[in-house]
Amino acid sequence: MNVPALLATYQLRQREYLLHITRAMTSRLELPSLLTLILNSAADLVSCQAGLIVLVRDESSLPAGDVPTGEPEIDTDPFEIRATYAIPDELLPAFQPLLDFIPATTVDNAQGENRAVQTKLRQRVNLIEEQLGMTLGEVVWLPLFFEHELLGLIYLFRSEHAFTELDSEFLAGFAYQAAIAVRNAKLYHQLENERSRLAMFVEKSTSGIMIMDANRRVELINQPLAELLGITVSEAVGQPCQAVLSLENVTGDDLCDSEDYITLLTKDDMVCEGEINRLGRKQVIVSLTYTPLYDDEQRLVNIIAIAQDITRFREEEETKNTFTSIISHELKTPVAIIKGYAQTLARPDAEWDSRTARNGLQIIEEEADRLESLINNLLDVSRIQASGLKLDYSYVDMVSLVTKVAEAYHTQSQHHRIEIDLPKDFPDAWGDDERLRQVLTNLIGNAIKYSPNGGVIRIGGWVDETPEHVVPGLVLYVADEGIGIPQEELPHIFDRYYRVDSSLRRKTTGAGLGLFLCKAIIEAHQGQIWARSEPNGTTFFFSIPIYPAKEEPTSWTIVKA
Repeated sequence: MNVPALLATYQLRQREYLLHITRAMTSRLELPSLLTLILNSAADLVSCQAGLIVLVRDESSLPAGDVPTGEPEIDTDPFEIRATYAIPDELLPAFQPLLDFIPATTVDNAQGENRAVQTKLRQRVNLIEEQLGMTLGEVVWLPLFFEHELLGLIYLFRSEHAFTELDSEFLAGFAYQAAIAVRNAKLYHQLENERSRLAMFVEKSTSGIMIMDANRRVELINQPLAELLGITVSEAVGQPCQAVLSLENVTGDDLCDSEDYITLLTKDDMVCEGEINRLGRKQVIVSLTYTPLYDDEQRLVNIIAIAQDITRFREEEETKNTFTSIISHELKTPVAIIKGYAQTLARPDAEWDSRTARNGLQIIEEEADRLESLINNLLDVSRIQASGLKLDYSYVDMVSLVTKVAEAYHTQSQHHRIEIDLPKDFPDAWGDDERLRQVLTNLIGNAIKYSPNGGVIRIGGWVDETPEHVVPGLVLYVADEGIGIPQEELPHIFDRYYRVDSSLRRKTTGAGLGLFLCKAIIEAHQGQIWARSEPNGTTFFFSIPIYPAKEEPTSWTIVKA
């Protein structure tokens, strides 16, 4: 076979090899393995003994421009070695002269036609050879350009014979394909980093975040929102938004429940509020903000929903409204009654008999007592919130205290029978006499109020030495035969301003502070208070210590979460 034929066969094989390598490069997106493939393929393509790839550092930007003169005026090298071929790691420091050298800055002169650039490169290679104590031979450099952006350089060394013009031609085409592959891999790496940062941001966010596709199916949901909804992340992903985020009592536009959600997304402010009812768990109120994401052609790609738990905010708002209602009703009513009777009795044109006057004065006294009790409760709540509940400790004869409080109520109701069921040797408690009297007064008063048909109110107790209490001591109870409390409301009856929702509640006075104060007082004693209820009555229990604790508390303070 003649020389032209051999040359044609050689060129054909190189083109086939180049096509094969190009396909392999475009299929790889993991940068380190791609660079190894590129370098090994380039060395194999033109039979080189050694080579390396340097890439522009991520923090550097080297746009095309004039070739720099002298040493670069930066603290760090613009390039870093990212792949090597037949160069041991321990020899890499010797190749430092190549890391701050930019031999080509435009595509036109990329192949080293500039003699001055070639001379400078040769000088640096000579420095490397001196440090290595060996000859590298001929060097060719292949700039990796993508749309006039310099990504890096391939250096190839061959000592057996010089690079030919045909070698340069094949390497130029190879370098172009390699630059495209490197650019794609870097973009993929950047995309993965951005995705990882986004995932971390979403997961670490204290707000609930959900990302949906254009059809409102859940693609991603973070743990805070999953916990808020009472589901797992895996259960939510892939489900329709409505199945995951089902709201009740919605105010505003619920995007998940709307058929024309595309139109809703055109609004400037996509916010709605609603309730999430979770089986067996406390109701949660959330505020949802929806944000659409569009591509360059203004097609909807994703919808981001950010959920904020506003339950406490709404509860505080309700508490504020309740307090206003108390001021306007519970305080206003006794004042109006007192003023009315006082004006009536003081009329100069009327003469009242002693019985009428006594009845009027008795009503004034009762309403004044009611007003004083409500004011004292409000003041106690304010003190607890401000600085805690201070206790004046001493040994308290609980049998005597229960008897006195019960006797005080005997005259207030003719339909109830109060029974005391305490053993004669019932021990004294360690606590605040007046505060414990307040607890018993509130519990017995509630028992009378919420058993309008009368019946027995039983007050009893026992000595409790079980280990679950902080301080072993006494357990007392107050049981009635009234209307009872619904089981779903039992966890809330000790909340401030909370009143059980019933027709009887609307007929009785009260501000929902009595049980809240009872809980504060008992917990200040290092005790516990709880309730059990049946349709035919409710029993309240509370535990208090018999003797001082090792570390006696001095106050009970509301801790705001």
